[in-house]
Amino acid sequence: MEDEVMEERADMDEMMEEEEVETTMVEASVTDDIMQRRSSPLFAAEIGSELQKQFAILPGGRGENGRPIVVFPEFPAFSELDEDELQSVLSYLTSIPSVASSGVGFILVVDRRLDRWAAVKTTLLRIAGSFPGNLHLVLVLRPSTLFQRTLSDFLFKFNKDDFKMKVVMLSSVTELHAYIDPTQLTTELGGTQEYSHDTWISHRTAIEAFALMVKTTAQTLQAFGTELAETELPNDCQATTSLLQTHTLKKDYMKEDLKVALSQGGRLLECINEPLLNDPEYNMTHDELENLATVQRLLGQLYETETAFDDFWERHRTKLEQCLQLRHFEQDFREVRAQLDVASERLSGFSEVSISPAHAEHVLRELNSHEEKAYEVLDRALSLAGEGDALIDNSHYAEDSIRPKCCELRAVCEGITSTLTTKKNLLLRAMELHQALEKASRWCEEGIFLLACQPVDRCQSQDGAEAALRELERYLDTAALHTLSDNTALCCQYQVVLTPQLRDQVEKVFQKQASVQEMFEKRRVSLKKLAAKQTRPVQPVAPRPEVKSPQASPEQRRKARTLSEDSVLNGICKKVEASLHNGTTRHASLSEEEDNLAVLRGHVMNELLDTERVYVEELLCVLEGYAAEMDNPSMTHLIPSALLNKKDVLFGNMPEIYQFHKRTFLKELESYTDCPELVGRCFLERMGELQIYEAYCQNKPRSESLWRQCSDCAFFQECQKRLEHKLGLDSYLLKPVQRITKYQLLLRELLKYSRGCDGCDDLQRALSSILGILKALNDSMHFIAITGYEGHLSDLGRLLMQGSFSVWTEHKKGHAKVKDLARFKPMQRHLFLHERALLFCKRREENGEGYEKAPSYSFKHSLNMSVVGITENAKGDNKKFEIWCNSREEVFIVQAPTPEIKSSWVNEIRKVLTEQLKACREARQQRPSDTSSPSPSNTSISLSPFRSGGQKSQRKQDEKKGEQSVTSEANSSSSPKHKGWNKASLSVDASEEHDVYSSGEDPMNSDPEDEAVKKLCPGKYTVVSDCEKTSPQELSVKSGDVVQLIREGDDGQWFVKNLRSSKDGWVAAANLLSLISESKSNQSLSSSDGSVSGNLSTSSSCSETYTSFSDIKP
Repeated sequence: MEDEVMEERADMDEMMEEEEVETTMVEASVTDDIMQRRSSPLFAAEIGSELQKQFAILPGGRGENGRPIVVFPEFPAFSELDEDELQSVLSYLTSIPSVASSGVGFILVVDRRLDRWAAVKTTLLRIAGSFPGNLHLVLVLRPSTLFQRTLSDFLFKFNKDDFKMKVVMLSSVTELHAYIDPTQLTTELGGTQEYSHDTWISHRTAIEAFALMVKTTAQTLQAFGTELAETELPNDCQATTSLLQTHTLKKDYMKEDLKVALSQGGRLLECINEPLLNDPEYNMTHDELENLATVQRLLGQLYETETAFDDFWERHRTKLEQCLQLRHFEQDFREVRAQLDVASERLSGFSEVSISPAHAEHVLRELNSHEEKAYEVLDRALSLAGEGDALIDNSHYAEDSIRPKCCELRAVCEGITSTLTTKKNLLLRAMELHQALEKASRWCEEGIFLLACQPVDRCQSQDGAEAALRELERYLDTAALHTLSDNTALCCQYQVVLTPQLRDQVEKVFQKQASVQEMFEKRRVSLKKLAAKQTRPVQPVAPRPEVKSPQASPEQRRKARTLSEDSVLNGICKKVEASLHNGTTRHASLSEEEDNLAVLRGHVMNELLDTERVYVEELLCVLEGYAAEMDNPSMTHLIPSALLNKKDVLFGNMPEIYQFHKRTFLKELESYTDCPELVGRCFLERMGELQIYEAYCQNKPRSESLWRQCSDCAFFQECQKRLEHKLGLDSYLLKPVQRITKYQLLLRELLKYSRGCDGCDDLQRALSSILGILKALNDSMHFIAITGYEGHLSDLGRLLMQGSFSVWTEHKKGHAKVKDLARFKPMQRHLFLHERALLFCKRREENGEGYEKAPSYSFKHSLNMSVVGITENAKGDNKKFEIWCNSREEVFIVQAPTPEIKSSWVNEIRKVLTEQLKACREARQQRPSDTSSPSPSNTSISLSPFRSGGQKSQRKQDEKKGEQSVTSEANSSSSPKHKGWNKASLSVDASEEHDVYSSGEDPMNSDPEDEAVKKLCPGKYTVVSDCEKTSPQELSVKSGDVVQLIREGDDGQWFVKNLRSSKDGWVAAANLLSLISESKSNQSLSSSDGSVSGNLSTSSSCSETYTSFSDIKP
């Protein structure tokens, strides 16, 4: 027995030694682990695999004083656990309860009922060394086997102090219930608490993920708020708009993250409350309640963060929007301020005084036009000032910057308005003075005319002298209403507008009044003497026929004369007055009139030379002050990139224009100084060189566009400053265009004062040539705007005419005529008539200002003039005509804006077709006579409509045989058009009934329209188509009315009476062919040879028609 006890003690000693070694190792390991313990918090997702082992759990129960309970369930491999795993799980479990609960200490329940004492001891030692929290009590369910229980009781007494914690050994769960309420224990420990470890891990993972999301969201919002607060406000609209869009986009992303976090928190809250929803009597554990409170607290933080972020964003957005409003306001302010400066500069250029009534009216008209444009700018400026006031009223942060700009805009607007009003009032005062001077001058002119018109022979009798005296006295009675009374008072009244030149005009008018009144007084004295004589009137023998002035009335004379012709009138009147007393002849007066006209021609010539010299100087100034400076290296840094190497675009061929005027034209003009009436020869000789203006005008749109891009650059400002120019370069670039248009005005004035002179015809031809150049320039500006044409426009020949028309189209397909769909309304087309083709284009307006607003023309269709025919009158409308080709397979009905435009186009097309026919005839005549004789079917070309049936059939065969040869001949020689009837619109019978033109008619020597008019005879006719009047003097008729042709007027119209309505009026003779038919008078129109008569009811199909030479078959 003693041996057994000794052996058992030896075993116990051995076990104790082993336990001491193991304890020492465990303590050393725990110490090292504590030293290496990580300071950062753990998350369930990080130690999910360790938690899944379930060697330690936190079921959520609470012991005395609410101490958290940590349970160590049965886990045989506890001693094999890695120290990091144990440390991580215990650290995580002790971090879950609240700080208050953790502060009172944890209660550990170690269930080792199925284990050995050695395992129990190891567990306690590892717990003692690894438990990171405040440990209050350790309750151990010791092994349940007899030996292990006894061994545990015995050895526990020896090792109790080694555990360094309060440990209570319990034999059963009943003893455990004495320490912990069963409701706080799981069912494995005899309690009633239901616990699912997987559910617990899922909840903890979700709560921690949600907490991390809340933390991350808060940090992101804080960082974004810091970024917004530190963002500097941009200085331009585009950058501000971009920044606002960028920040708004980021804010939307933040709001999305907030919504996701709130949604996740709501789902987590529902998951925690799910047991309570399923069982209302369910009692949550303390941990579940803490989880619920944690989620609710996190959700509350999210809501508070969202509210704070929304408030902050609203303030930031408002600030950005106000910044954008400020940038827009500043940009608009700069634009409006620049426009106001331009308006003010232009306004300063208007003169307050004028030199003539026409000049005053012109300046006032220009000022009114400028006033309309200025008021648009003023309205915009005042509107902008109102917008600035609205920004200030809305508490804009930049009030100190906006208010001065608003005040500045209003001040400038008031200044411009005041200047406009002042200049307008001064111009009105000047016009009032000019009207008074003109009124007085008119009275003098009419008085002179009265004196000149009184017959000398009638004044020799007493009655004639008395009548003339009474006439003078009546006219003198009107002097108070028309003449100027006091020179000094007048000068004081109009002191503000009186210039030296205008003062001279006032002096001249007063001198003229005095001279006229003196003339009247002398005439009165002479007439009184004649009236006082009692002698018998002298009977002249073979009296000279009275020479009456060809002048009409004083009013017409006044309109036809300018103020510069007063000297002529004065000279004539002096001669007439002298003839009454001295008997001088009429030839002296005519000689003096010629001298005065020569003086006027000299004035115009001086103006031509003076303006020409100024023009040459201005061109030189532009070329040296701007163009040459573009090549100056010292100015290169001021030239923008868009202007580099663009000198030819900006100035065009201005150097060539300058060289021509400087070296040639000005010198030749100066050679005609003493004989201005011959200057027309100079223009005629240099008309070819003046064509250089066409290239300049064609380049003007490109130059204008380039100027608009670079007008504000420092280069132009520096050049203008050096030249001391008040106007910018664009005003000088317009000088060549203004100069070429000025020549025709000066030539008109010279022609006006050169009637009957040697060079009058040359002046007239020079004026016509200049007008032709201006028309060509205008046409070329439209011509270069054509787009979409495949080919070279230069191949079409010279541009003859261009204009806008309404066009309808018809096409013949097979034997049926098919109108284009949607052509009930006309197409608006711009037509370009060339020598070889007619182009149809569509006008397209462009946006912009100045030359940039010029239209462009999209090419739509073209007709070769070698296959074109025309019908001069279409559908009874005097503004319509037809253009067709290829035997009327294509018909274009063209409506001109006015009958005059239609007539000019028809005449020009007729001229082109006639020239083509003439050229074709000359080509045929030049063929060699020794060629082989062709067959009759190939050589005879007959246009006579009088044929037998055999001739008609023969003609059809000939047409088939010779169609290819004649067509090729016409195309090779650019065959012109030939007069004839439209074969597509006339049947074979109709060709024998209607009036046609045979090949014997020469279109060069006859005008078909004139012939048709001559064949109209007075009589009664029936109207076959409606015709509305286009003027009050014309007559409107309707189909079925019976009209009577009464007489023919001088202007190609007939006076016609409508017998149905009893109204009468004028109708153009050209329209009568399509309006009336034969009635009782049996009137008819015959052809030129008189062999065929055509009924007048042929309407438009029987109108005069021109067809191409290729349509005439041999």
